[in-house]
Amino acid sequence: MASSPAFNPALEALQCHDCGASCDLGQPRNVCPACGRPLVARYDLARVQREVTRETLHRHGTDLWRYRAVLPFAPDFAAVRLGEGGTPLLPLTRLGPDLGLAELWIKEESGNPTGSFKARGLALAVNGALAFGVRGIALPSAGNAGSAAAAYAAAAGLPCRVAVPDDTPEAFVLEARAFGAEVRLVRGTIADAGRAIAEWAPAPQWWNVATFKEPFRLEGKKTLGYEIAEQLGWRLPDVILYPTGGGTGLVGMHRAFAELAALGWTDGEEPRLVAVQVAGCAPIVRAYDAGAARAESWANAATVASGLRVPSPFADTLILEAVRASRGLAIAVSEDDLLDAMNDLAQLEGLFACPEGAATLAALRQLRRSGEIAAGARIVIYDTGSGLKYPEAWRAALARRAPGVEALR
Repeated sequence: MASSPAFNPALEALQCHDCGASCDLGQPRNVCPACGRPLVARYDLARVQREVTRETLHRHGTDLWRYRAVLPFAPDFAAVRLGEGGTPLLPLTRLGPDLGLAELWIKEESGNPTGSFKARGLALAVNGALAFGVRGIALPSAGNAGSAAAAYAAAAGLPCRVAVPDDTPEAFVLEARAFGAEVRLVRGTIADAGRAIAEWAPAPQWWNVATFKEPFRLEGKKTLGYEIAEQLGWRLPDVILYPTGGGTGLVGMHRAFAELAALGWTDGEEPRLVAVQVAGCAPIVRAYDAGAARAESWANAATVASGLRVPSPFADTLILEAVRASRGLAIAVSEDDLLDAMNDLAQLEGLFACPEGAATLAALRQLRRSGEIAAGARIVIYDTGSGLKYPEAWRAALARRAPGVEALR
């Protein structure tokens, strides 16, 4: 059982996904002490089922904390909250019919604090730091995660260090520094930033909240699955396409759907989960196509979608398992198709999307052409953040579409 009053009594342990080792919550936990792989939270779902119903979720509000019964912290834990979660699921009324789909929605995450879905995971990670009594947090980032970490650290009164690639869009760097974080620019990719943060912000003074290097970001991201289920009247979609860099949201939704089934809140099959990457950085796609259990690092990773430029996703085993267990797949889109999808979302649906989110529309088009997704399917795609932080990507997107050119191809 959880050994601190800060933690949910239904949270039994943190368990290693790869080797099965179990850890208590008596001290700060990052990765499995036995094998160094990711830890995930394990709940007594029978207890949750006895104590909570779908109809009582409203007692904790309209943000992601409405699912507090399956989050790590006790009901009376004074969580730092900035309004994370509770984002809309919007019907795409022009793109859906054009693609021959009965129902097409986009989960619009740009309304989160700091303008992206990263708020969900970092809210839980920073509250985890408070619950463990940690003195400071640190992480490598491609942009949005660093901004979110800095914001929640500021609200919690914790110091924060962020390492980012030196070509990260300036908006992210300014935002993190505005929240009081120390930001270091590192030549290379997020993998190089990860090596830098290990030296610059060592344990135990700094708690590493990088993707899957601690167990609570995943818990925040799994609320995406709970929200989609609730917003669709507890009737799950057929397919969900998700932009996959570190993969926390994809793995989180997979866990959410398993928990929802165990709680008896949904029935039927889990949605097929599609991991969407870009041709310039597609380690999960390559591993999926090869039938491999692990993903090899991608050399010379390059894309305007900075959140997808993750050459070595730490949770590769969890991502690949989620895709395969859900009967899903992994697909890479071209940079040009991604940029065109940015324009389509803006000019046809009024959504100023980030390039990572637009990649899911590009992938959906590709899968409709191939017949992998059937006509009439019920589909959810993602906009994971505001396009306002990506002026370079938007300049490239607009350059591909001259005034007066028909948007829908």
